[in-house]
Amino acid sequence: MKVLDALANGVVFDGVAKPYVPPAQLNVSPKLKLQSAHDEEIDPVTYEVIRHSLWSINEEHGSTIMRISGSPVAIYAIDLNPSILTEDAEFVYFGPYMQYMSGVTDTQVKWILENRSDNPGIADGDMFLANDPWVGAAHQMDVMLICPVFVEGELFCWVTNCLHQYDVGGITPSSFCPSARDAYDEGILIPPVKIVEGGEIRKDIEAMYLRASRKPDVVALDFRAQLAGNTTAKARVLKLVERYGARTVKSVMKRVIANGEKAFLSKMDKIPDGTWTERAYVECAHEGDRKHYPVRITLHKEGRHLTFENEGTAPQIGAMNCTYSGWRGSIMVVLNQIMCWEQYFAIGGALRHVTFNPTMGTMNCADFPASVSTAPIQAMEMSLYPVYNVLSKMIYPVPELRGDIVCMSGTSQWPGTLFQGTDLRGEKFGYGLIDPIGGAIGAFAVGDGVSTGGQSRTPISKLPNVEHTEQQFPILYLYRKELPDSGGAGRFRGGQGAESCFTVHNTDRIMHDSICSGAAIPSSLGLMGGHPAGPNGYRYRVETNVRQLFAEGRIPRDVAEVTGTERPIGLREHGFPQTGNDVYAVSWCGGGGFGDPLDRDVERVQSDLDGAFISIEGAERIYGAVVDPASGQVDAAATEARRTELKARRLDAFPDRKPVRRDGSPVMEISPYLAVHRDADGSYHACAGCGTALGPVGENWKLHALAEDRPVQDSNPLIGDPHRYIDAAVTFRRFLCPGCGAQLDAEIAVGEDPPLHDIDLAIREAAE
Repeated sequence: MKVLDALANGVVFDGVAKPYVPPAQLNVSPKLKLQSAHDEEIDPVTYEVIRHSLWSINEEHGSTIMRISGSPVAIYAIDLNPSILTEDAEFVYFGPYMQYMSGVTDTQVKWILENRSDNPGIADGDMFLANDPWVGAAHQMDVMLICPVFVEGELFCWVTNCLHQYDVGGITPSSFCPSARDAYDEGILIPPVKIVEGGEIRKDIEAMYLRASRKPDVVALDFRAQLAGNTTAKARVLKLVERYGARTVKSVMKRVIANGEKAFLSKMDKIPDGTWTERAYVECAHEGDRKHYPVRITLHKEGRHLTFENEGTAPQIGAMNCTYSGWRGSIMVVLNQIMCWEQYFAIGGALRHVTFNPTMGTMNCADFPASVSTAPIQAMEMSLYPVYNVLSKMIYPVPELRGDIVCMSGTSQWPGTLFQGTDLRGEKFGYGLIDPIGGAIGAFAVGDGVSTGGQSRTPISKLPNVEHTEQQFPILYLYRKELPDSGGAGRFRGGQGAESCFTVHNTDRIMHDSICSGAAIPSSLGLMGGHPAGPNGYRYRVETNVRQLFAEGRIPRDVAEVTGTERPIGLREHGFPQTGNDVYAVSWCGGGGFGDPLDRDVERVQSDLDGAFISIEGAERIYGAVVDPASGQVDAAATEARRTELKARRLDAFPDRKPVRRDGSPVMEISPYLAVHRDADGSYHACAGCGTALGPVGENWKLHALAEDRPVQDSNPLIGDPHRYIDAAVTFRRFLCPGCGAQLDAEIAVGEDPPLHDIDLAIREAAE
């Protein structure tokens, strides 16, 4: 029953759910000898040489997989990641590819140590294959190949990789199964099994997992690419050990972890204790669904320790869930980027001071047998991106860390376009459009975001060339373009998202499944008064004149330029056709904005107009600019006057609310617009601009501000009526200073949701 319990309940050791087990507490068979001996001292030159060698080994590991795999998932989406771990499963390095994959590697290796070290055993020349999300994978297509490295009969370290394989079964080609009722409708589930034994592939195990695939030849090549990656990395590690000795190399591994821990704790010592919370939403859990589902992330900091929680997230439902492994891996992406970026993907030391405290049975910590095959583009995305906001709010009080702040990035919900059919060669295909990986980077606290700057979870991600996609699949692009106004507005603007549009080519038709969220409720939220980005969306016209336009030598630059019938696409719609006369466009959201848009420099607004980052409508309605429609030039003086008038109007809407004045002195800034002040009566929140009191520390400051609920469309020109997709009302809620009218913060609320208590500092009267 112990193994069955493990598969049912997540990362489980000895039948007891333990989301994190320190290496010293691992229950490993005495038959397995772990090599932990290391030199206490190491000279700095040797340390740097070996440290860089280990990083280079890990990077070569990933590039080997990319070169060998023939799958567009590896070549273009770069949906893979390698790792090096110590003998007891602490991270030394993971790679700059799809980072959340490695975020669950250590839990997977610990599971193998606990559950496989006795039977069938772990020996030199072995490798373990696994894709079970309840043991340690994001979803079934993310197949891990885990390789122990032995030195003189003792387990020295692990080299591992994870690759999204092309198709591992399930009811939908490509194994993204948006119509799945549970895990039994999805791809094969494989807990860690020994697929390589004594250096030889076990053909029985390989045949078992290939049997479920529609593309077994492609998956077999994926597996061999992973095998080559592990083999290469293992050989390089052993060569390093041969040159410098096992104790010296192990010393460097432990020093990398210790140095990362030291750097992390140095930051933690400067950050005040408290609790930070963010709330986001996904919509449409299954076909025909019109409901919305909250996702909540709470971060507690106490001393030198962080605890992440997901309590308040909706119960697991439909086909949008992820497991504990996916939730933890998502958080680790942002923890690495915000708190450990200078450690070059060495997060092991920081993890010694982080607890992940899940509420199981929720949408992002689902119990077996929930459907999880679409996890990385829904529940995991909405587990990952809100973490940027809580960590950014946590570090803002430390001036030297503010440059590390970044808002939620684009494709915070992936607008899935899954297609299948028969290509011009008569071969079956099934795949998803990769283009939304173009993403967008959210605004920074010190500057604008990056348009189509990729997804922050995959730092080296890139858009595939349209010719590559057309070579792989029977589609023909009409255009791919960035969308003005798609980046969230703010003092600093989020990067733009984009739209891809195509028709069918060299086949009669293709069949589509859609899987999308962030179309009714913005998913790339703003930060500290910034506005959300534009939404995801589909535009589909059938029986158009596109072929006639081709014959005339014209290529449409927008769906609106073709005739035909507008055919709405549901956010989860299964099995609808597209022919050569139909035009299909999918757009993905940009990055969130930072700060009040009325505080954006007029010169930046002009530059945005000149570069088509925003429209004239956006400049006037969101940024308060006065623009000459003929020349497109911003009148700076008139704009400043209009902004002053707009802030005055904010106050005019609340004639009975008078500002509360206290004579306190500033203690710290907690945003560009909020501070903590202290007077003889204690600590309180205050407007950073005019000093208006906003309630005592410990209470929700938003309850003391002016709260203005507006239609969500007012936050971004591209956001349409949410009732197209969901039943509930969606509100853009602004919190204004009663004294000066500054926009202190803004949030998205659905239905009757109360103001979010997002910052709860542990500053009390004794603190300075």
